[in-house]
Amino acid sequence: MKGSDVVIEGVSKLFGDFKALNSVSLEIKKGEFFSLLGPSGCGKTTLLRIIAGFESPDTGVVTFDGADVLPLPPNQRQANTVFQNYALFPHLSVFENVAFPLRIKQAGKSEIDQKVNEYLKLVQLEIHANKKPNQLSGGQKQRVAIARALINEPRVLLLDEPLSALDAKLRQHMLIELDQIHDKIGITFIYVTHDQQEALSVSDRIAVMNQGDVLQVGTPHEIYESPATGFVAKFIGETNLFDGEIISAAPIQKAEGEYMAELDIPDLGRIKVTTVDKFSPGQQVSFTIRPEKVLISKEKPTTTREDINLFQGFVEEPIYSGFQTKFYVKVKDKFLIRVIKQHAKYSDEGPDIVWKDSVYLSWSAHDGYIVGVKES
Repeated sequence: MKGSDVVIEGVSKLFGDFKALNSVSLEIKKGEFFSLLGPSGCGKTTLLRIIAGFESPDTGVVTFDGADVLPLPPNQRQANTVFQNYALFPHLSVFENVAFPLRIKQAGKSEIDQKVNEYLKLVQLEIHANKKPNQLSGGQKQRVAIARALINEPRVLLLDEPLSALDAKLRQHMLIELDQIHDKIGITFIYVTHDQQEALSVSDRIAVMNQGDVLQVGTPHEIYESPATGFVAKFIGETNLFDGEIISAAPIQKAEGEYMAELDIPDLGRIKVTTVDKFSPGQQVSFTIRPEKVLISKEKPTTTREDINLFQGFVEEPIYSGFQTKFYVKVKDKFLIRVIKQHAKYSDEGPDIVWKDSVYLSWSAHDGYIVGVKES
């Protein structure tokens, strides 16, 4: 691996009375594609700027491969940054923009020619070498910025919302290219984004941030399927989030370390959910179930499994999107549950369930998740 291990320990940052970072600690592995994900103002860009050397923390330590980098200026940290606005020199050609870091280092002409052509090939811009930035598309400008950031062969590449200025289709295309570049060069990528789909698509691991805190670190699958808090559940994809009270929790036979809990959800009733945490009757908790985990049907399911939650309601709003239909289902005249039904076949019956239809909703206790305990 060509990248560096990046360790952040107890990093805090205040801007006046505003706490941008609250004792953040993270370990980013060598060669990893690691994303900092969260809403605007959560502290992710501040953390990236501290790693880069553009900001200094009030407390904490940042190390690359065990060496403290906080005393070093940005140009000595073996880390380069790709900015949201490209930051290209408008009067220089693509070739000269990419060559600029090497000219600063007074590299020889043959080295410059060889390395610039190598990195222009990496980002598929060889035929545009003599163009000026104003002759390029947004995606091409971003690739120039990436090539320029990589030509010094940093051990860490920092990317600050690099695709946010692009339209949706181009953004998806550039995301694939960025992932391919990472696979080819193998250095550590630290990627800042507020777009959950971007982070889920390319990251080895994700840190979800909010209000200066890291709420959860995990793989995309772990973050999506097992959110640690209600905020993470709501921020990553769509979900149904309910508050309720633990009625009972008992060990599951043949599943060591797992419990079957029964919750009472106001205005909905009792539901079952499996958990690896031991809860006590009377505890106030939050529970989540993803819309795609809920089955919808016009006929009552015939299953006799004890771990199935079953409710009856009516369709308040169906939204057909081609590949799926989203249903808003009113249960017991008060409780709204979102359901997503994927259309995998031409003959799928999704459109056959329409507005005001009476339907049954069901899901397994294994598909829901307790995401937080309410403080009493």
